Amino acid sequence: MPREESQNTGGSSQAVAAFLRASVSGFAMPPLKIMLIRHSEKPIKDRNLLPNSIRGVEPDGTKSKDSLSVRGWQRAGALVRYFAPLDGQAPLDPTIAQPDCLFACRAYPTNTSLRPQQTLWPLAEELAIPVNCDFAEGEEPALVEAVNAKQGGVVLISWKHNQLPRIANFILGNKKQSPQSWPIDNFSTTWIFDRIAKGWSFQQRPQRLLAGDPATTIDFSAPANEPVSNP
Repeated sequence: MPREESQNTGGSSQAVAAFLRASVSGFAMPPLKIMLIRHSEKPIKDRNLLPNSIRGVEPDGTKSKDSLSVRGWQRAGALVRYFAPLDGQAPLDPTIAQPDCLFACRAYPTNTSLRPQQTLWPLAEELAIPVNCDFAEGEEPALVEAVNAKQGGVVLISWKHNQLPRIANFILGNKKQSPQSWPIDNFSTTWIFDRIAKGWSFQQRPQRLLAGDPATTIDFSAPANEPVSNP
């Protein structure tokens, strides 16, 4: 299994034309599209639940506090056809494209969560491409720099919710185009950045892959969970 390592069609057309011009002239261009998701559902402790918690589990069912919950693994599996439809089938969402490059947050001794990586494992296996885990939480500027170094194509990033607005700010170069917080209970929104003539367009889409997924996305006016750094 490979592991580590509102629509704007006009903007996308401009990006394709710009990319082709750059390719002919020998200059590298950033990706045509970047998609950003939060890792899938995680373990929780809640006195209102029986038996008072939702456990994290490894793919073989072994209990693991650093892994996705059962619902998280269900979402990880559902993301395969969300991002990679079968040949001849229309995509579930026409704004979504099949990625050719995957990035996920790296675990480290003081934060051992594997959930961002695990969220992409089924998709990575289906596409037979690795998940780049070179960057950890706090290294978002270097992550975006590496993403922008990719020549064309489509990039998908799986990360932790508290840093997703920061990544968006670095991609867009401002704090005005995207929400400045990601709700702690939201696991089902995709942020989409399309290359346009001057910079990036931004939109967000509800995944609606599992029962209970909301049809709404993230409110721009929602209060931030914590301060977001300047891009």
